[in-house]
Amino acid sequence: MEKNMKRFDWRFNTRLIWAMLIISVIFAFCFSPQFQSIYGLPKHIRIIEGETALFDVNFPLTVNVRYDDSSIRVQTPGSLPIVALSRPVSLEPVKLGQSTVEFKLFGIIPFRTVQVDVLPPIKLIPGGHSIGVVLQSQGVIVVGNSPVLNMQGQYVTPAKDAGISVGDVIISINGIPVQSDNQVAEIIDESGKNNRNVDILLKHTEGQQHVHVSPVLCNDTKRYRIGLFVRDSAAGVGTLSFYEPESHIYGALGHVITDSDTNQPIDCEQGKIVLATVSGIQHGKRGHPGEKIGIFIEEDQLLGTISKNTPFGIYGTLTANLPNEKYPQAIPVASMSQIQVGPAKMLTVVDGQKIDQFDIEIQKINLQETPESKGLVIKVTDPRLIEKTGGIVQGMSGSPIIQNDKLVGAVTHVFVHDPTSGYGCFADWMLMESGIIPKKDRQTARKLFTFSGSFFVDNKRSYEEACPNQTFPI
Repeated sequence: MEKNMKRFDWRFNTRLIWAMLIISVIFAFCFSPQFQSIYGLPKHIRIIEGETALFDVNFPLTVNVRYDDSSIRVQTPGSLPIVALSRPVSLEPVKLGQSTVEFKLFGIIPFRTVQVDVLPPIKLIPGGHSIGVVLQSQGVIVVGNSPVLNMQGQYVTPAKDAGISVGDVIISINGIPVQSDNQVAEIIDESGKNNRNVDILLKHTEGQQHVHVSPVLCNDTKRYRIGLFVRDSAAGVGTLSFYEPESHIYGALGHVITDSDTNQPIDCEQGKIVLATVSGIQHGKRGHPGEKIGIFIEEDQLLGTISKNTPFGIYGTLTANLPNEKYPQAIPVASMSQIQVGPAKMLTVVDGQKIDQFDIEIQKINLQETPESKGLVIKVTDPRLIEKTGGIVQGMSGSPIIQNDKLVGAVTHVFVHDPTSGYGCFADWMLMESGIIPKKDRQTARKLFTFSGSFFVDNKRSYEEACPNQTFPI
């Protein structure tokens, strides 16, 4: 009996050791760089016809390509459909369509499945041009409270007391759509003279609602007021990212335009872009963003319309082609799977209207399954740009990033602690927003930015106050 118990204990201990060993191997595998590199792949990637996606993994994995109407070819030593991943593997588009790539541990355990869409090649004219942006909001934006001194010598705030807050948008008053601050003032004064309350349709973050406010006769102006500061438009300087030479569809800025007082995105009712010239540079330094000092050129001469203000910039149609001496011909667009860590170029204007090309380095690539900001981490390496501006400054938003003669994205943010470094967004997402390629993934209702500041040249808030997340839209 005792002998059998010892034999049982020995077998139990042996199994326990093997179980612990297997668990240890699994844990080690899960925390390995190879695991992270494969598991970090998006479930859905896009490859443009004519380019190749490269996966570099040294681990006992295999790849299985489903060949039902396959649109890609796997290039690696070995035989298909099972190929050992002991060295780099490339996915080469064969034709337009969709394929599925499966990664399996030891060729048995399913580990990661990636859907690959092969899209038609796209060529665009790179931007870099300095542009002036004039954006007309949908309604008027409440940017502050202005207490009214009534005829009894008391300061009152009728609008605030009725529940109107900074950041709200006034869409209509008494059923009349409003588009300017002057129009709002006239309607309120007229209602007050007729001893009528004003019925204001507001847009809050959670939806629309009607608010009734009693205008008060102001002792200073002798006009009826409700105690608000409002703004109907915004203007500033940014950079054109690209345009499609046939349709003239363009993209610029790379991030949303927000009101400089409320930090709320501006709903675009109508807008335009005009040419701008850079007359000076405020040097960027640690803790404080620099900026381009821009001047609009012939503001009445339309360069293009603005149809959308999105988390990935503004989009619309140019009225004519814009020449680019650095890239007079359209160049291919690279999807995010084509971008590599290493040297790249940035196009922007730092003096007058001349587009210059500067050296940068792509330091990190955050592959994204759905549209999100901050896909690229970049660093300015060109001593000319560092000497001229200190690095990335306000007004460079939208400056195109080019690698291997392909457009890969646009500059969007600068780091608080290091003005030579910042973020860029992928060209993939900008092309979707522009409508040049289908916007397949629309589940982007999440808040894409923890902070979205203004690119406007008159923004004077301190860097620390404006940038709690340590980046600044530029």
